[in-house]
Parts: sequence; C-alpha cells; structure tokens
Amino acid sequence: MRTSTIKAVSVVIACLSCAVLFTSKKAVAQVISTQAVPRMIADPSVVLVDAGFRDLYELRFNAARAKFSSYQTMRPADPLGKVAEAASYLYEEFNAKGVLTSAFFLNDAKFLGGVDGSVSTNHNEPFLAANRAAREEAKLLLKSNPRDPHGLLILTMADGMESNYDALIEKKQTAGLGLMRKAESEANTLLAIDPTAQDAYVALGMSNYVIGCLPGYKRAFLWFGGVHGDRVKGMEQLRLAAANGHYLQPFAKIMLALAYEREHENARAIPLLADLTIEFPGNPIFAHELALIQQDQPAGH
Repeated sequence: MRTSTIKAVSVVIACLSCAVLFTSKKAVAQVISTQAVPRMIADPSVVLVDAGFRDLYELRFNAARAKFSSYQTMRPADPLGKVAEAASYLYEEFNAKGVLTSAFFLNDAKFLGGVDGSVSTNHNEPFLAANRAAREEAKLLLKSNPRDPHGLLILTMADGMESNYDALIEKKQTAGLGLMRKAESEANTLLAIDPTAQDAYVALGMSNYVIGCLPGYKRAFLWFGGVHGDRVKGMEQLRLAAANGHYLQPFAKIMLALAYEREHENARAIPLLADLTIEFPGNPIFAHELALIQQDQPAGH
C-alpha cells in the first residue's frame, strides 16, 4: 500500500474515532441527565397544613387536627404543626361561642367584654397546651437564628391567638393586651425581615382595631402605658392579610367583614363574605352572615 494511501486511511480512522468518542460522551451525558441524577420529589407534608386549614375553615375540626397531627409526625421539628393544631382548638371554640358572627362582633358588651360563661367553663386546655408547645418549638428555632422568619411567624401566630383567647374567652383583658403588644412587636420584626409574610398583619390589625374600639378613657389609660390603637390602621392591616395572607387569609377576611359592619360600611363587607361563602360552602356561618347583610342593604344597592 502506498504511503499516501496509508496516511489517508489513518486520517479517516482518526476522524471516525473522534466521532465515536463524541457520540459516546453525548450518550453518556444524556443517560446521566435523565437517569443517574435523582429528580426532586415534592414533599408530601407540605400539602397537609394547607388541607388542614381548609378543613378548619369548613368547620371540620377533627379532620383538620388529623392532618396537623400527620404533619407533626412527618416534621417533628417544625412548630407549624403545633400552632396549626392550636388554631383548630381556638377556632372551634370561637365557632361554639359565636365569636365570628355579627351578633357578637357588633355587640360592644361581648366584643369588648368577652363571651358568655365563666373562666372555668370556658377554659380550653387543649388550645393552651398546643400553643405552649408551638411557642417553645419556635423559640428553639430563634435560639439558633434570632431572625428566622418561620420561627417569628409561629411566635406571632401563637401570641396573637393567645391574646384573643385571654381577652375573649377567659376575659382577662389586661393579659390579652400584654400578649397583643408582644405579638405586634414580633409581627413588625417579621415583616421587616420578610415583607411577604403577610399573615403577620392579622396580629397587627387585630391589635390596632380592638384597642382602637375601646372607650376613650380606656384608650387614654393604655396610651400612658405605651399601648396605642388605631381602628383605621387596623382595618388597613387586616386588608393586607385578607388580600395576601396564606394560612390566616380567610380569618382576616371574616374579621375585616365584621369590622366593616361595625363601621357601617356594609357594602364593603359583602364581597368578602361572598368570597368566603363560595370558597367554603361547608361553613354555614359565612352564608348566614352574607344573607343577613344583604337583607339590610337598601333597595338598588
């Protein structure tokens, strides 16, 4: 074979070898990309809390707690499961005592004085136990990172709920106001770190609105103690939670709707109640409140 022919054959072989090598590498890369690298599988626990809160707002409290309990089993270090469980007990008691109705909210003796019954008959140990556990678990998160948004959210929710419990259920207004201030401080810290955590506006809105509704002499007394309230600001904060909140968005909506009724702005309450009625058809309270307010609307409105 001539030398030139040999060289030509060598060049062809070299080219073929490169092509085979390139193809092999490409094939291997495809195999690695599709088979060897594990795909991210959605954490099945993340849907449990959302589903549990939906059960809560549909008044299916045992179903809600079953989901929150499953979440705690799957994520034992996360206090979200415990604070959600606490919310289910408190919401159940609010439902039993008629707190989330216009009959309660528009009655100053009840709204500012608390539900019927004595402290002993209203005492809710399951709520208090779950709330204490959530608070302690959140503090553990904050011990390692004082700016942990998740820990701050849990603390804000726990202290906000317990302030409502103290004031409305056990009728300990002074203790309730103290926790309300604490929840307000935690909410402000959280929002400074994470402005998207708009469930925090529930604690701020409730604090401002409730204190702003107190008689003038009580507000003056609290003012000297550094406790301030602003009804208008409170309603704006509840609007933010009603528009952009997550777990507490429906709660913010019903609170805001009832606040509108207290302020004689019924037309602004109707869309909120209508949304809740559509979203939670299993909850008769929303439909009932909507029907009541529509009956009171003047013709043509």
